[in-house]
Amino acid sequence: MTTHTHHTNQQTPEPAGGTRVAVVTGGSRGIGRAVARKLAEDGLAVVVNYARDAAAADETVAAITAAGGRAIAVQADVAEEKEVAALFDRAEEEYGGVDLVVNAAGRMTLSPIADLDLAALDAMHRTNIRGTFVVAQQAARRLRAGGSFVGFSTSVVGAQFPTYGGYAASKGAVEAMTMILARELRGRDITVNTVAPGPTATDLFLDGKTPEQVERLAKTPPLERLGTPEDIAAVVAFLGSPAGHWVNGQILRANGGLV
Repeated sequence: MTTHTHHTNQQTPEPAGGTRVAVVTGGSRGIGRAVARKLAEDGLAVVVNYARDAAAADETVAAITAAGGRAIAVQADVAEEKEVAALFDRAEEEYGGVDLVVNAAGRMTLSPIADLDLAALDAMHRTNIRGTFVVAQQAARRLRAGGSFVGFSTSVVGAQFPTYGGYAASKGAVEAMTMILARELRGRDITVNTVAPGPTATDLFLDGKTPEQVERLAKTPPLERLGTPEDIAAVVAFLGSPAGHWVNGQILRANGGLV
């Protein structure tokens, strides 16, 4: 089995003052799209990864390029090692290297544990746990010095709401690996952090909720509103920037004070 260590050995150092490059998985909609747009606005070239919805990914790229940024869309299932390796290959071919990896791809099925369809559990774990590992593996092998990996969890790991058992379990796994990966990358000048949003106004969150449920959740944090994708994107951009580089191995709960 090859370990692909040759990728790290042959890394081209980022040219002084050169463009930094980000790979954003799940970048076609929701928080991932907001992250991709924010990073492009901050001057990074962005590789927008998507699983199935090419049209949505193209919309993200179009919004970025219309605003004067640089972006391309690349399809890959985050749980498929060969597809993710090809995604990183494409980033390196197009832009010369990778400096920031944001794994925003995720899947959520809500159900009491007693009733949870185990096929849905497997699908969540495949995307949320295996997908995080596959993307983190490539990030660990290929990120340039000064780079960052940002994973995604959920504030429900702390809030412990009913029906979120399977989903929170999959995200607890992401939190558990964060500091371990940060320590494994000692000597590389690479940070590893995880952002854990609270209730955020995305299609994924709003789907299937009544206006009353949404209103109740919006009133729960002391700031008395839902988060926006842009709120979360700003946190990710900070963690991936030189300004945020002293934050390492942390779980950052971006939730307005929910828990």
